[in-house]
Amino acid sequence: MSAPTLTQDPAAKERRPRRPRAGAVRPPAGGLGKAVRRNVTAHAFLIGAVLCFAFFSWYPIVREFLLAFQKTEDGQVSWTGWDNFVTVWNDPAFGQAWRNTLWFTALALVLGFAVPFVTALVINEFRHGQGCLRLLVYLPVMLPPTASVLLFKYLYDPGYGMFNEVLDVFGVPAQQWLQDPDTAMLSVVVASTWMNMGGATLIYLAALQSVPGELYEAAELDGAGLLRKVWHVTIPQTRLILALMLLMQIIATMQVFIEPFLLTGGAGPEGSTTTVVYLIYQYAFNFNNYGAAAALGLILLVTLAVFSAVYARLNRATEE
Repeated sequence: MSAPTLTQDPAAKERRPRRPRAGAVRPPAGGLGKAVRRNVTAHAFLIGAVLCFAFFSWYPIVREFLLAFQKTEDGQVSWTGWDNFVTVWNDPAFGQAWRNTLWFTALALVLGFAVPFVTALVINEFRHGQGCLRLLVYLPVMLPPTASVLLFKYLYDPGYGMFNEVLDVFGVPAQQWLQDPDTAMLSVVVASTWMNMGGATLIYLAALQSVPGELYEAAELDGAGLLRKVWHVTIPQTRLILALMLLMQIIATMQVFIEPFLLTGGAGPEGSTTTVVYLIYQYAFNFNNYGAAAALGLILLVTLAVFSAVYARLNRATEE
């Protein structure tokens, strides 16, 4: 009886090396190691970003929350409960700071929200030179904020400022722009609008250029003028961007500090430019009351968070 051949032995068939299928691609040598190294590098960058964000954002928030309920005397830290909040609430400057901040926000929305959008509409109508116009509009954003504020402080000077020189040409008496309680806040808003409008203008311009031209052509065929095209075509097509920019601007203007601090010394004439953030600065660095400063900062944080949640909810309901 003959011995079974290799083809007849099932065990030998299993031991036979398999040939690669036609068209199959073998993984390159060392591919797994490269993938591991690539992922390790990506995770290293990710971990570094998370650590930086945690140290510079999350830790200050947690620290502020703890400070709001603490008091430090002679190096000893003690828990005070709601005492810091009561101190802030009973401060006469508390109500004035919130009124001034809300007034600044309202004025900034009239100027700082409308002016960039109108500027974007004008630039969008130009067929040539848009690059130069975008650069000119964005130039103030590239300047250091301190330099821009000091420039406006020079322009507002009651003796030799350019604004009073222009008024003198038309026979209008010189104004005490930053020294008059009635005009101090408006002067701060004008400076802030000029400093920050460049970024918003470019965002609006990008949104406008994404609107299909067929919609404007159809509106023109229906006899719509410029204002009707803006109202019935431009605004509906850019509504999401407008809503987002409105929310971001309200949050930013509620935290205004640099402009009133450098233009009017912070408080301004008769406290007319005292804002919530400047009051936080006073508590922390003038009165050395870090607990009250943290308490007021926490109040501002909760206020903006509640407003953002309500605004997002109303905006979502409108979309539905």
